[in-house]
Amino acid sequence: MSTNSILSCLSSCSLCPRECHIDRQNGGLGGCGCSDKIKASRAALHMWEEPCISGTRGSGAIFFSGCNLHCLYCQNESISQGKSGKEISIQRLSDIFLELQEQGAHNINLVTPTPYIPQIAKSLIHAKNHGLFIPVISNCGGYESVSALQIWDGLIDIYLPDFKYFDPRLSAQMSGVSDYFEKASLALAEMVRQTGELAFSKEGMLKKGVIVRHLMLPGHLFDTRKVLTYLCQTYGNAIYISLMNQYTPPTPKRACVPDHPLREDHYEKMTTYLMDLGQENAYIQESGTVSESFIPAFDLTGILPKN
Repeated sequence: MSTNSILSCLSSCSLCPRECHIDRQNGGLGGCGCSDKIKASRAALHMWEEPCISGTRGSGAIFFSGCNLHCLYCQNESISQGKSGKEISIQRLSDIFLELQEQGAHNINLVTPTPYIPQIAKSLIHAKNHGLFIPVISNCGGYESVSALQIWDGLIDIYLPDFKYFDPRLSAQMSGVSDYFEKASLALAEMVRQTGELAFSKEGMLKKGVIVRHLMLPGHLFDTRKVLTYLCQTYGNAIYISLMNQYTPPTPKRACVPDHPLREDHYEKMTTYLMDLGQENAYIQESGTVSESFIPAFDLTGILPKN
């Protein structure tokens, strides 16, 4: 499906598995909180991704506003709920890609791009026609529609999805969707199909492939165990798994949401389990990653054109 024709689906939006069918082209806000206008909060070199993404110069991260998940523990709530950001044109987004490349970015990192898949596709095509050559990453929540992902085919080099839950009751409680595992599994299979085998540059930077992130939630080790088992048994070392310990309790406290960081011994237990599964392609975080200092300022840096 062409990007021009897929834009028409925004009149009854079905870009993500929520299939809210809101008319986003005429002022309606979808389940993601987004209209048909691209809204972004920051575009800058970002050093806090996995080493093969950030490298020494940084990843060219564009943080989009809005999200099709409503995670109760979201660290980026000000943008995921669309409270901050600026509307920009498809042309301006294309220019941002090229500006980040000129700044030395190892890659273009589309953070929470799902609500804007067809618009971003048009921007990428234009930018690639005007000299964009660095890899492009879709950094998403994992709750994706296969049909929408197929718009990305040939445009995205690296997928960096979350794989948050196995238990449908947990995903319903924490993110408002009971079919997370089902939809994320289908989406991941499509991502792996599109990118093929892992490929790295001479610098050790990822050029193609999939890195799956799993954020451990305090008190839910059994769910983490099931997620890791599924990923390793299904994909093994054809993908990277990034096991994350940086859960930050939300403020103010929320019912049913863990109000304390992850215990170090619980994280160590799951890293050992991951190794026992034979997973060689893995990223493990050091202690001390629970800090709001890892959250960038969503202050419109890089979004507005320079005069």
